[in-house]
Amino acid sequence: MKVSKTANSANAAPERNFASKSVPRHLARGAIGVGLIAGSIALVPVAGPATLLAAPLALIPFRGCPTCWMVGLAQTISRGRLERRCVDGVCTLTKAHPAPSGRSG
Repeated sequence: MKVSKTANSANAAPERNFASKSVPRHLARGAIGVGLIAGSIALVPVAGPATLLAAPLALIPFRGCPTCWMVGLAQTISRGRLERRCVDGVCTLTKAHPAPSGRSG
């Protein structure tokens, strides 16, 4: 008996979306995350090792980890420009077709 490798939409895992509403907003989140990590390390000589407790707070703006932030940046940049289509278990990434403007002549 042969088992098909096609993905069933009912059994498919939900997609993770790390994108922000805009690229500047996403870059601001990255700057906050990097600032928290760099600041916590830079302040160790001044305020002691307790400042390292600020580093895990960077997980909030990074939405998990720096890699998650990078994936979100790619998603934010490509939003509306790329479209994923899956047919018979084979997924492809293509340019999205522009939506009609809704203006009539």
